Amino acid sequence: MKKILILLTAIFISTASFSQTKKEGVHIYNPEANAMADLKAATEKAAKANKHVLVQVGGNWCTWCIAFHNLVDSTPVLKQAINDNYEYVLVNWDKDHHNDEAMKYLGFPNRFGYPVFVVLDGKGKVLHIENSAYLETDEVGTDGKKKVGHDVKKTISFLKGWTVAAVNPDTYKAK
Repeated sequence: MKKILILLTAIFISTASFSQTKKEGVHIYNPEANAMADLKAATEKAAKANKHVLVQVGGNWCTWCIAFHNLVDSTPVLKQAINDNYEYVLVNWDKDHHNDEAMKYLGFPNRFGYPVFVVLDGKGKVLHIENSAYLETDEVGTDGKKKVGHDVKKTISFLKGWTVAAVNPDTYKAK
């Protein structure tokens, strides 16, 4: 009986600790946000500023989503590329908030996993859906294993490839 009581106490303490850790984690996505309203507002701002909209779909539960967000925050060239060319919107997807209307509007990008990126033009048209697996690093660590994370050069290339100028046919006319 004493062993069972000790085991139950240990389980209770570890469960309580895990719950606290989860609540104190990083929260970059707002599960209660109105995704469609956020997309509409970003599209309107993008149209006025001659930019596109970059949508990052993911959730606070997604370590890769948080890692990407942290990479952008800690890499000035990425942050600048986004700020100069896009209105940036985070759309939450989690087990309790599927944002079905937004997922349909965006072309069900979640089929590629998380995070997933969607580029919209200033009218709200989906121009591109980017599977973030294509942006992962190919670097190998000293242990011989592939490093975990996204590659800055691949991400910059993706961002540059979907700017307003990049998709404007006039950009490529001979002068």
